[in-house]
Amino acid sequence: MLLEGKTVLITGASGGIGRAAALGCARHGADVAINYLQDQDGADSAVAEIEAMGRRAIAVKGDVSDPDQAPVFVRAAVEAFGKVDVFVSNAGICPFHSFLDMPRDVLERTLRVNLHGAYYMTQAAANQMVDQGHGGALIAVSSISALVGGGMQTHYTPTKAGVHSLMQSCAIALGPHGIRCNSVLPGTIETDINREDLADPAKREYMAGRIPLGRLGEPDDLAGPIVFLASDMARYVTGAALLVDGGAFVNLQ
Repeated sequence: MLLEGKTVLITGASGGIGRAAALGCARHGADVAINYLQDQDGADSAVAEIEAMGRRAIAVKGDVSDPDQAPVFVRAAVEAFGKVDVFVSNAGICPFHSFLDMPRDVLERTLRVNLHGAYYMTQAAANQMVDQGHGGALIAVSSISALVGGGMQTHYTPTKAGVHSLMQSCAIALGPHGIRCNSVLPGTIETDINREDLADPAKREYMAGRIPLGRLGEPDDLAGPIVFLASDMARYVTGAALLVDGGAFVNLQ
């Protein structure tokens, strides 16, 4: 029960890593506010699972790429639970596409969702934490792609480097307020964002073969690291990046 009595907000939490993090936080005693864009059934089922644990939960529909939605999400959480202790910026997209003919709308949408959305949502949550006056934790779901390139991800990798850089700068800006800011960097995790890319058996075998732990990641593999960074066990951890990739990054041979 590392998060007992805490209120956690998570964007993009109707499925994938966000949903796993929401359930993981609830298992550790937190009340959870879920942001989602399209998958209402997924959001509703996550709320039901959390409530079945004896915790409180709400689902708030909103597009993180719209700056006006950030204060709406935070306000809804405060109205429901009275405060914001932890904010997890998770919402993201990765429509794979080649570089030389990258459509402008694909680049712009990826930037707005992944980077601008993280910025405005984090800013809104931070303002609420500062007003409350008792600190908090901000966590960004970055990616191993913040550290390595991808030929079909030239629009995506800069956004993931950006959200980690955002946490580093926020750690400095918000440290005086007792707000810790960290990022997790998942490796290849099987979610909707890469389901089509991993549908090829040969591609799956290649990707798994590069991972020292011998398997692709699952969304729940991120729940523990996020709970840790959200909890008082990480009370002296800020500006850090935690790789959660089964060892893929260090496997250079």
